[in-house]
Amino acid sequence: MGLSGSVYRRLQKISGKHNVTREKEELLCYSYDATGNSFLPDVVVFPGSEKEISKILQLASKEKLIVVPRGAGSGMTGGAVPVKGGLVMVTSRMNKIIDIDENNFLMKVQPGVIVSDIHKSVEEKGLFYPPDPASSSVCTIGGNIGECAGGPRAVKYGVTRDYVLGLRAVLPSGEVIQTGVLTAKGVAGYDLTRLIVGSEGTLAVVTQITLKLLPKPATIKTMAVFFDSLQKAAKTVSGIMKETVVPRCVEYLDEASLELVKDSLSFDLSGNVKALLIIELDGDVNSVEKDAENIKELCYSYDALDVIVAKDETQAQKLWDARKALSPILYKIATNKINEDIVVPIDKIPDMVQVTQKIQKTFGLKVVSFGHAGDGNIHCNIMYNKADESQSKRAKQAVDELFNATLNLGGTITGEHGVGLTKMKYLPREIGAIQIELMKGIKRVFDPQNILNPGKIF
Repeated sequence: MGLSGSVYRRLQKISGKHNVTREKEELLCYSYDATGNSFLPDVVVFPGSEKEISKILQLASKEKLIVVPRGAGSGMTGGAVPVKGGLVMVTSRMNKIIDIDENNFLMKVQPGVIVSDIHKSVEEKGLFYPPDPASSSVCTIGGNIGECAGGPRAVKYGVTRDYVLGLRAVLPSGEVIQTGVLTAKGVAGYDLTRLIVGSEGTLAVVTQITLKLLPKPATIKTMAVFFDSLQKAAKTVSGIMKETVVPRCVEYLDEASLELVKDSLSFDLSGNVKALLIIELDGDVNSVEKDAENIKELCYSYDALDVIVAKDETQAQKLWDARKALSPILYKIATNKINEDIVVPIDKIPDMVQVTQKIQKTFGLKVVSFGHAGDGNIHCNIMYNKADESQSKRAKQAVDELFNATLNLGGTITGEHGVGLTKMKYLPREIGAIQIELMKGIKRVFDPQNILNPGKIF
């Protein structure tokens, strides 16, 4: 679908000439996300206010112009990719932290705020915003809302939806709605806030977010636990969650992951190390010290090779930097990867480890797994070279096998990346036909003309 000159000029009038472009080089920059899938939009607009977004959507409704909301483009399932062309609406100009209310433990932000900036700004005031996706230094809170992002701390604190008290959003018609409350409780009517969180930009364009905050923990202790087998590490995770206090993070790295990041670690990996757990505790000083000792003893009872407690914040940060660098560094193994964020019940993690090892042998492809083992959310990366037709075919077969095994273990095909473009065909395997029809009905109520991010989820 082309874009008429008159519509382009009206968009320029709404957001200003410098904030609207259809230059091909610039369109290319907003044609893809972290999946590598690329579809060229007809125009890119950078609105600066809710009012502008409302006017753009009114125009889009009138002209039946597709609109794809976009944050930083760090998504892993193609959610922000303009598969049917149209207008990409980038929220990067709407990047203000509007207010931090220290008395009521909440803050109001615009969707273009970088998540790490939220962390810094609230921690300076002795407060804490727990969701911490690996891309937090680049991803936006609006994108986190769209995907209901999680991160390592989800095991103790939950995911994005657990911290969104309310929203301001614009419907495809251009109408502005306000959802949610400013209080800890509120059950007046259907929960539209939770419906929009995780809807991948298919229902409304979020313009303002009210987030719940917590008091900043007094202390944090980070531990590295080494194992000579994947199964032992996986069983230890189940044991920790069952027998001790809930840590705020339990991250898991397999042998292939460790090989990639070993030079970035502050610990020596010589010996027979096949897996690493990164465990983090927080709370008051006395309880954290006691809990750390208990976890240390438990890890040794599960045959850990060694348990090292980070000496200081710098050593702990180096550990996390290595973990967060894993996703991009995987391309050292192969030119392409399929990154699936499956989740299984915690006691099924050892079974899932066996599945990934079996898939690796069956299909002759490297499978690198790491992730948030504390809540069963493991990122399985199937590495292949796209130019090799045989490898591409085997990679797709490996994904089928992975998802079938995940569902058979009582899990889900996506814990935090969303469905987007890449997981659409797998959704009916998990969700029944009646439920999918209900979801499609909700989409039609919000977006009867199907102009907002079409071609995603269903």
